[in-house]
Amino acid sequence: MRKSMFHLISIIMRLCAMSVVIALITMPRYLYAQNAEINISKGWEEDPPILSSLIDFTKSESNFRIAVKRYVEDKASIKRRYEVLLSPVRHKRLRAFHRAWQKRLKELDFDTLNHEGQIDYIALSNQIKYDLEMIKLAERQEKQIAPILPFGDKIRLLQENRHNRKRVDPKEAAATLDEIANQISSLTKTLTSQGKKTDGIIVRKDISSINAWRATKQIQHLQGVLENYNTFYDGYDPIYSWWAREPYARADASLTDYVKAIEEYLVGIKSGEKSPIIGNPVLASGLRAGLALHMIPYTPKELIDIGEKERDWIIKEFKKVSRDMGLGNDWKAALEYAKNQAPPPGEGPWPIFEIQEYTEEFLEQLDMITIPPITLEIWRLAMQTQERQKTNPFFTGGEQTRVSYPTDGMSHQDKLMSLRGNSPHLNFGSVMHELVPGHYMQGFMTKRFNAHRGELQRTPFWGEGWAQYWEFHFLSRGLPRNNSDKVGMLFWRLHRANRIIFSLNYHLGNWSADQAVDFLVEQGGFELANAEAEVRRSLMGTNAKPSSYTDYTLSYPPLYQVGYMVGALQFRALYQELVETGKMSAAEFHDAIILGGRMPVELVRARLTKQSLTRDYKTKWNFYKPTKIK
Repeated sequence: MRKSMFHLISIIMRLCAMSVVIALITMPRYLYAQNAEINISKGWEEDPPILSSLIDFTKSESNFRIAVKRYVEDKASIKRRYEVLLSPVRHKRLRAFHRAWQKRLKELDFDTLNHEGQIDYIALSNQIKYDLEMIKLAERQEKQIAPILPFGDKIRLLQENRHNRKRVDPKEAAATLDEIANQISSLTKTLTSQGKKTDGIIVRKDISSINAWRATKQIQHLQGVLENYNTFYDGYDPIYSWWAREPYARADASLTDYVKAIEEYLVGIKSGEKSPIIGNPVLASGLRAGLALHMIPYTPKELIDIGEKERDWIIKEFKKVSRDMGLGNDWKAALEYAKNQAPPPGEGPWPIFEIQEYTEEFLEQLDMITIPPITLEIWRLAMQTQERQKTNPFFTGGEQTRVSYPTDGMSHQDKLMSLRGNSPHLNFGSVMHELVPGHYMQGFMTKRFNAHRGELQRTPFWGEGWAQYWEFHFLSRGLPRNNSDKVGMLFWRLHRANRIIFSLNYHLGNWSADQAVDFLVEQGGFELANAEAEVRRSLMGTNAKPSSYTDYTLSYPPLYQVGYMVGALQFRALYQELVETGKMSAAEFHDAIILGGRMPVELVRARLTKQSLTRDYKTKWNFYKPTKIK
């Protein structure tokens, strides 16, 4: 009897083991190949969505999401309250805010967070460290521009006292405004007098042209602060208006004149002439904080080496296409041919529609990502203005995508360069980069799923890297319709490698802005005007008028241009690790990324693999493998 019982138990155990094996074999791949917590049932993409799929999604959301949202909103509120940029009062309050949050993070039991929450914790912790470093940078910048802003504290204190709910003394306010107006007028006269003696350019030991340019942005900001201060009282408080209206008007006008004088005599910006490209190299020490925030394990020099290796591969591919076109190894001749296929003025938008329709059909056949149908419906085109083309000379994306093409107000040479730089073949790779599955779709998804992550940090390695990564797929899978389309895609891929090289060499102090421009013309096939616009945008920002006086963006973050190619290489490495090994399907992989929201790509990897995390997690993913010759 006992033998029979043991035999029966043995049979049952073998059957159980077999059933487990069968279950593993027949189990949907995603249930054992990726983090099951991030699954979302189909239907979320429909119009309207199947609501149960959205409810399922909430069950796997970060249990730290509200903390991130609180940090983001509280920080924004404090910045609005202490609105004067480079103010010591603002710096003190923000530093106290960040340090208090660091204390709260240390108090929290990290193990009580679900995996999504742990990812958010690490991202928030890194962001706070970065924010504290940015305060130190702002304090250094304030000292650098102080020699030509001796009146800054007077304007700052007028507004800060108002926000501190102190009652204004109209007579004292008028006296302060009078002092400001007189002081600035005197500074302007001195600059103008010195400028005429030195043939227009003044070289001063106490301030560089770069810092003088930054000072103009701070003065324009202070002018907005003063206007806001004055608007609060003028017309509402008759005594204030009686005392302060006249000196305020003089102070406002003097600020405008002072900015013009600084631009002309200290920066070299003269009316009717081409403006110099001014930037602010942050050097190796300034790049470290950004590399830590974006979780990039390489040094700036190692990143330049990566850019050069990728550039070498691209040039070899360029030469292959050039030979196929009967032009030998002269890849620049192939590029010239593609540039010269531009349609006449007025026809710029129509090839964009054709390319996107073709790309949508190609993407559907690949079955590599879920596309919500509504995304294909609502995007539309607008034309890039002549002014915006000075810093955005190419096609740019979003729900309202902008097309750069010649305008009737351009000079003859600029018309030709805009025409050649935006031929349909050069735009061929840009269309999917800017629309679907690129930036427009990214924006659509990140506003709807895990939006708090993008509000915390808009890392270019996720944003620009994703769009560039899809260009890798499309080129390797045969999207180009002809050799000229291949040339266009290789042109942009080359430029993303070149962006690493020129931007980091500039910020390390190795290159000047002019050297960066020459590099893009000689080694990137750029038109001169487009090269100047590209470098100007990288180093000086968009030149667009800020939405308010509190929003002066002086430049792109130093690592922004690096994010395109390096972020794409990160996504490619992750694809090779998870999809090419059969652990996830391509659609599972891409859906999980786009639904997960913006974050450093190393955290994307941790999320998809459910990597064990600690509160002090540091970057350790050496992802780079050179692109191989086919």
